[in-house]
Amino acid sequence: MTSHRDTLENLNKHMPLRDKLIAAHESMCQQFPFIARIAVTLYDLETKILKTYLHSGGDDTHLENYQELIDNAPSLKELLDRGIPRVINNMLTFTEGEQDQTKRLARQGYKASYTLPMFNEGDFFGFLFFNSLEKDVFTEATLRQIDIYGHMIALMVINELSSIRALTAAIKTTSQITHCRDPETGSHLDRMSRYSRLIASAIAKKYRLDDEYIEHVFMFSSLHDIGKIAIPDDVLLKPGLLSDEEIVVMKTHARKGREMIDDLVNNFGLHNIKHIHILRNIAEFHHEAVNGTGYPEGKVQDEIPLEARIVAVADVFDALTSCRPYKQAWSNQKAVEVLKDLAGEKLDADCVNALVNNMDEIEKIQRLFSENKYG
Repeated sequence: MTSHRDTLENLNKHMPLRDKLIAAHESMCQQFPFIARIAVTLYDLETKILKTYLHSGGDDTHLENYQELIDNAPSLKELLDRGIPRVINNMLTFTEGEQDQTKRLARQGYKASYTLPMFNEGDFFGFLFFNSLEKDVFTEATLRQIDIYGHMIALMVINELSSIRALTAAIKTTSQITHCRDPETGSHLDRMSRYSRLIASAIAKKYRLDDEYIEHVFMFSSLHDIGKIAIPDDVLLKPGLLSDEEIVVMKTHARKGREMIDDLVNNFGLHNIKHIHILRNIAEFHHEAVNGTGYPEGKVQDEIPLEARIVAVADVFDALTSCRPYKQAWSNQKAVEVLKDLAGEKLDADCVNALVNNMDEIEKIQRLFSENKYG
């Protein structure tokens, strides 16, 4: 009888996806020491944007917080269209005329790269990159073994994203069952979630935000008002101004949202979602104000979780620039003026500046997710 240590035993533990990616990388390095970094990018089908998500490297900060239209990355677009991987055994011969991300890899010192498209039930959802500090290392025999690791990592990513989608589906189903309706449209949620990602990306350097955090803010921001499911229709759907008593009832949606998330996580067994605290904070604290006049706890400044401050700015901006039964849509310019007045008082100044300084991107989002007669 002989003893053997499972080199992937850490994958059996309850740990964040990033730590599992690092564990897989460490195991690979025992066989392929030239692999210096493994990275995951995700694909947003609606906007056709590729965005960095996770990596196993050390201080490769120049390769984080990056996103690009797939059409602006022709070689990657070809991989998607053909559904095949790509091998670059000498990055120096592949930087001229190529997309910025490939050039940034070369500038970081990587000499070779293997890119593997990831699919879930036939649907493309991102790329997996294996980067090397040595050139001419990705031989056919090596790639056959790396592919096994690649598909294992893709399954780990799928499992993580599936848990989040299961939570989102559970929340939507709960809303339909209770027949409570929020008058805000699906387009509002599409826009404000992308505004939230834009803000998070813009302040990433100052607050040292990684791509995983930014992506979870994006995925969870559209669920900020789930607590409204528990608000009676005569309050939630009232066309006119609310009375003082009705305002008190409406404000309970923040706390109720946090309680609903806790119940859903327990009932659907979704404890493996490691960043669920981001969703809890967004639901409970997105109506807090930096001067302490918000609710439910009257938190001030940095007492308010950053993700809640981000979503607050995105939500207010889209509410101002959207048509509602009680108001016409404001122009972007007028809404920006209001945000600037609220910066440092009600809203986080860094988050406001991040939004108003990226109006070109804001307008792209507005065009892509414009309102129509169906919402």
